Amino acid sequence: MGIRAQQKERTRRSLVDAAFNQLSAEHGFSNLSLREVAREAGIAPTSFYRHFKDMNELGLTMVDEAGLMLRQLMRQARQRIRKGGSVIRVSTETFMEFVEQCPNVFRLLLQERSGNSAAFRKAVNREIRHFVEELTDYLIHNTDLNKSLATIQCEAMLIIVFNSGSEALDMSKEAREGLAERMIVQLNMIAAGSYMMHEKQQQGEEINE
Repeated sequence: MGIRAQQKERTRRSLVDAAFNQLSAEHGFSNLSLREVAREAGIAPTSFYRHFKDMNELGLTMVDEAGLMLRQLMRQARQRIRKGGSVIRVSTETFMEFVEQCPNVFRLLLQERSGNSAAFRKAVNREIRHFVEELTDYLIHNTDLNKSLATIQCEAMLIIVFNSGSEALDMSKEAREGLAERMIVQLNMIAAGSYMMHEKQQQGEEINE
């Protein structure tokens, strides 16, 4: 990569970081202005268009990056699991570390999942599907669950994870630790229920009773 290309990539990175930095509970992406983002990135507003067509393109890039960061984080959790420890506990602790260290990245996914922009909602839901599919594959390869039950379990777990993450954003460290323990119990309950359904299937029983 040439010097000019490297400089362009650094400036593009600065714009993404600047936009993430300006997010908060009261200040969502729709409230960001191009001028504010450009100012924090250290460039002139007119230079913004050399890197993104408009603010929507910047936002969609941020959603893609947020989803990728979350998936990469959980891959790291699975690496940690190989060294020992409960799958659910290690995954929960890793997720809570993510919320604590990268609150605005997770905040973007939360806010835009139910935001006014159809394009943003579609992008967030796509990232969530990727996350569920990856976790489903992991369960299928590490348990006896079939794809249907594994998918249902992962979807249920995702609801718990996102709801707990939204609460954790504004909690103290002590309160977040308590929330993590409740989250571990809830996820274990879902896993136990999934295993029970699997056992019923194996015995040829109906599972919709």
